[in-house]
Amino acid sequence: MSASLEAGATSGDREKLDLRKQYKYLYSPSARKIEVVDVPRLSFARVDGAVPTGLGPGDSPDFQEAVAALYGLSYTLKFMIKKRPGNPIDYPVMWLEGLWMTESGSYSYNTTTREAMTYTAMILQPEFITPELFEEARAQLQRKKPGPGPARVRLEPFHEGLSLQVMHIGSYATEPETVARLRVFAAEHGYTTHGRHHEIYLSDPLKTAPERMRTILRHPVVGK
Repeated sequence: MSASLEAGATSGDREKLDLRKQYKYLYSPSARKIEVVDVPRLSFARVDGAVPTGLGPGDSPDFQEAVAALYGLSYTLKFMIKKRPGNPIDYPVMWLEGLWMTESGSYSYNTTTREAMTYTAMILQPEFITPELFEEARAQLQRKKPGPGPARVRLEPFHEGLSLQVMHIGSYATEPETVARLRVFAAEHGYTTHGRHHEIYLSDPLKTAPERMRTILRHPVVGK
C-alpha cells in the first residue's frame, strides 16, 4: 500500500487517499504571514486558454469551457477508480487552480480596465493516474457530454519549485493588496519572483460572500 493511502483498511474495503491531508502544507497557508514552500513535481489535468481584454475569467466562455472540462474529467476519473473491481480507491477531487499572465507580461487584477490574460487552469491528480486511465476517462466524458472541452485537457507534470504563498481572504478585487505583501516579502528577504502568478480557489464565488472568499496566492521565486 502506498504511504499516501490511509492504513487500517480491511480486505475488500475501498482504499482512501486523502490528498488534502497529504499536501496540507501546500493548500492551507496562513493568511497572517507569507510562507516559503518548495513545491514538488506533481501531476495535473491542465488546460491553456486566454481571456480577452475587457473580460474577467467569470465572463469568459473560453475559461468556463476549460473549467467545466477539468471538473468533468476529474470527477470521471474519481468515479472510475472508486468503482473499479480491482483495487478501488476513493479520493477527493482537488481545488481548481490557475496560472495567470497579462498581455504586458506582469499580473495585476484590475476590475475597471481588464487587460488581456493567458491562463493555464488545472486540477491536481493522484500520482497513480496514468495516461491510459486519463484517456479512458476522456472517452467516457466525450460519450456522455460531447463537445470540444475534454479534447483541450492534458495530463502533465508541473514542478513549481521554490515559491512564496499566502492565504488571501476577501474578494478577487482586493487581491492586489495581498500580492503587494508577497512582493514586499520577496524584496526584504532576497527573493526574486519569476514565472506566472498562481491562484488556488478554495471557495465557490456563487456560494460564498465576497468578504469570506479564500484564495491561495502563490508565486515562484529564486532565492538567496
